Amino acid sequence: MSRLLKRMRDWVSNGWNTSGSTSTSDQTIVCSSSAGEVHRLPLDIFIHILQLLEPKDAARVAAVCKSWKLIVFDNTLWMYYLKNQQDGLSILFAETKIRSRSPHTAIRRHMLSFMHIYGQRLQSPGAIIVDAGAGYCKIGWSKYDSPSVRFATSVEFGDMESSLDHRVYHFFETVYSSMHVKPSKQPVILTTPIGLHDAAEVSSLQLTKAVIKALVCMMVPTASIVSQTTLALFASRRTSGILVNIGFRETQVVPIVNTLTCPGVISVKVGGLHLTRYLRRRLRRRNVQVPSLYTARTLKENLCYVALDYWAELRKDTKASYKVGSEGLYTLNKERFQTGEILFKPHIAGRNVIGLHQAVASCINSCQYVKAKKDRNWYKTIVLAGGTANLPGLAERLEKELHDLLPPSISHGIRVILSPYGADAAWHGAKMVGNLSSFQKSWCFNRVNV
Repeated sequence: MSRLLKRMRDWVSNGWNTSGSTSTSDQTIVCSSSAGEVHRLPLDIFIHILQLLEPKDAARVAAVCKSWKLIVFDNTLWMYYLKNQQDGLSILFAETKIRSRSPHTAIRRHMLSFMHIYGQRLQSPGAIIVDAGAGYCKIGWSKYDSPSVRFATSVEFGDMESSLDHRVYHFFETVYSSMHVKPSKQPVILTTPIGLHDAAEVSSLQLTKAVIKALVCMMVPTASIVSQTTLALFASRRTSGILVNIGFRETQVVPIVNTLTCPGVISVKVGGLHLTRYLRRRLRRRNVQVPSLYTARTLKENLCYVALDYWAELRKDTKASYKVGSEGLYTLNKERFQTGEILFKPHIAGRNVIGLHQAVASCINSCQYVKAKKDRNWYKTIVLAGGTANLPGLAERLEKELHDLLPPSISHGIRVILSPYGADAAWHGAKMVGNLSSFQKSWCFNRVNV
């Protein structure tokens, strides 16, 4: 194999004058040199040799002869190269499923040149991703593996007494300063909704106008504004399903079909912050001093879980301990699963709203007649995103509750899955979009379009 590989490289580097053909009957590659030599290789071995080459070298092999050119230009080889990059499955998903922002644009593999896509991705500058949730803002370059900067969203929106335009401009100044990037040099992806502390007093239209005004003033070349829930679904390599985003202050249940949000969105005013505060109150009742919400959140993330059977769990000894920095060792017992129970029984934390399972069941009932192309049961896939979604046992409990609530004809086949990125799901969905070969053409607007 190594000798064949060396000879192939020699053919390319020496610019050998060759002619060749492919035998379809015995699936061999024939290439004859000007010296009269004839070389025959089984097709599968030839393709395997190409796969061992660097993509740049494989592209040069196309110049050897016509039969080689046909194979080198074939999508199969370049799909292999894309798939073998880091997070290759997500790359293939993005380039075949969300390459165009419009779900109505037909994207077929035989219509795409994956060799061309590979080259476009190499030339793509990527984008600065700004995922400004209600609790925390995650910022990073789409070429990075994960967000490089995190901070509390409310802190960086400036003085609450200032005008909306001034606060938004201050926020983007902080973003670009943190990334050490000039605004005029890099496209940006902004997730929505933006987590303003007083978001209830600001309409989405006002906020959108303030954002666009700030980006234009800062000379940002191109920008893309995309829903957090849609991006979180992309991160799980899906374009249809029910996305349950357990955010900082509220939980959103969002049905999405072919990248488009359907009617039937449900918001429940229970989020990760309520669980953290409840845990802190419970511990204080036992005279356990928890100096900050940060400490309570750390305990929640490391000790809490969701019980499959709440009443059976009450009879168990669930005591466990965790050391929080210099503050010392904390021991939790029933609080470990009672904290997560708020999602299903919000009233125990004083929240007069429906439970998570009821919200999802209601969404399923309203969406079961919405048909998705090639997937009639799209609504039976529920994806959990957000930091609180990582509580152990949550997916299993929600699935169990849905089977109990819904009739068998609807509940059969329902599955609840976790987003692989938890609280960073929307950021990673934006990373897929920002690295697309068609990103600036299909997903962005520029200053001229505003």
